[in-house]
Amino acid sequence: MDIIHLLPDTVANQIAAGEVVQRPSSVLKELVENSLDAGAQHIDIIVSDSGKTLLQVVDDGKGMSATDARMAFERHATSKISTAADLFNLQTMGFRGEALASIAAVSQVSMTTRRKEDELGTKLEMAGAEVIAQDYCQCPVGTSIAVKNLFFNTPARRRFMKTNSTELKNLYQDFYRIALVYPKVHFTFTSNGECVYNLEPCTTRQRIVQLLAKIGKCDFNDQLLTVDTETELISIKGYVSKPEAGQKNAYQYLFVNGRYMRHPYFHKAIINAYQGLLGADSQPHYFIYFTIAAHDIDVNIHPTKTEIKFADEQAIWPLLYAAVRETLGKFDARPSLDFDQTDAPVIPVLDREQKSRLTMPTTGYSGYNPFEPHGHTGRQQDSGYQKRNWQQESNLKHWQDLYEGFESRSKGEDEGLLPDDGITLVDQVANRWLMCKTADELVLIDQHRAHTRVLYDNYIATHGQQHTSQQLLFPELWQLNADTAAIVREMLDEIKSLGFELQKFGTTAFSVTAVPAELGDNNPISALNNILNNATGENALMTRNEAITLALANSAAISAGKKLSTEQMQQLLRDWLKCPQKAITPDGKPTLTTITFDEIARKL
Repeated sequence: MDIIHLLPDTVANQIAAGEVVQRPSSVLKELVENSLDAGAQHIDIIVSDSGKTLLQVVDDGKGMSATDARMAFERHATSKISTAADLFNLQTMGFRGEALASIAAVSQVSMTTRRKEDELGTKLEMAGAEVIAQDYCQCPVGTSIAVKNLFFNTPARRRFMKTNSTELKNLYQDFYRIALVYPKVHFTFTSNGECVYNLEPCTTRQRIVQLLAKIGKCDFNDQLLTVDTETELISIKGYVSKPEAGQKNAYQYLFVNGRYMRHPYFHKAIINAYQGLLGADSQPHYFIYFTIAAHDIDVNIHPTKTEIKFADEQAIWPLLYAAVRETLGKFDARPSLDFDQTDAPVIPVLDREQKSRLTMPTTGYSGYNPFEPHGHTGRQQDSGYQKRNWQQESNLKHWQDLYEGFESRSKGEDEGLLPDDGITLVDQVANRWLMCKTADELVLIDQHRAHTRVLYDNYIATHGQQHTSQQLLFPELWQLNADTAAIVREMLDEIKSLGFELQKFGTTAFSVTAVPAELGDNNPISALNNILNNATGENALMTRNEAITLALANSAAISAGKKLSTEQMQQLLRDWLKCPQKAITPDGKPTLTTITFDEIARKL
């Protein structure tokens, strides 16, 4: 009996859809790219229930005839290429003819479309790739496609979708990737009946500011530096941020010929140009636009078209590095690039067989992770993420061993002593460290880190209890971008449990009316931004609740540089000595260092 058979078209379409349609944001990307290919100058995006219930894209493009409207939903039907050779000279965003067929296979689709020369348009209704109805209708020039009940016929796929806030964040991120590269197109974005974005045509710089608004209380527009380099091989234009504007979760975008791309190799070139200018946990913002001959790139290597191969990537790396470095030099952040220097940067070699690895021919560099803060360049074969965990655990053991030795020497054999009987406070040094002494050594305790440990342990011990709040005399406005506002709405209960009182203010902002009592006079907006950064960061050793708690403890702790009274120093010392893991902060940083009197004598 023969066992091999052809799959039904409905099943084949659903399988194919899995490569193209992964979540609502995939639908948004494909539909908006089709609108752009149709020459649209005004595009409206309407979503309900984070795109799960409805995702509609309305454009004023050239529209379709009745025959084209039906053919558009057939697999491998496209107007953008005709031969295989066209793949190497692409001028459009789409080209495979898979998107609409894949979307229709896993949703209910309603489309209206009309060309300028037609008196009547076409209305098409589909469900699960089957045509339910097609008729003539009155409609404006252009196309409107409404995708309803995504994955209605594949419930397993629907169950694996994330929360509404997470899916909405993904929608915004894909929207940014398109809107940033088409500033001359008028976009609107409406979510659940509320207009979140109304982006008028403008310049690229203005579009960046329109979308990303503010960094904390700094005007983003003032933080951008212009990159502009023209060569025979490639044109590199765009903007990078000043070093002081760097953030843990920075906005980083690379585009080529109007298409967003992920490219760790080029990311590394930009990060190298900032070497020595950024903090350990800081990343620069950048918006880089490449223009290159279409035949010098291949976009047909991944279903999402975000991975792009260049014919000569290793020649582009130093051009990008030099362009960013020169921009920073003009800003006086670093000297201008000297092409005659003998210590020119080593250009990493991109290994296409192992895309996630870059190899440095002279240093043995491997394991580069573009999402790791500041682009670690260690020799470990583990990922940067695993390496951070290893380092954190190593710090924990080193400082815990150090402190256990210090503790045993300071207490002696008498376990009945009070926790601080073996250590004596001497003074505060540079308004930053507590200088203490034991019988045979000096101890320097970082006041901020020690207090962070104290507050963190107290918060964890009272987890589940409502923190005491203090009302603000004047409410503070916490302004966010649409994607981060979606995350905040998801974790609003957790933030409120810390003692913050927030009220929604407009579409992407919150009014802060009360803060945790422990925060004192510290900036509440800075504290909330720290909480958000920690909550969205990656740390395998901490849960999200622990990361949020640590952020609050860091914000509320005594700052370095603050003068303390004798009573304050003594109280901090007593509280710190009661902590079970006093030698390190919750994220693995040491709180103290010691030097024996014998070591001092040897040095003198």
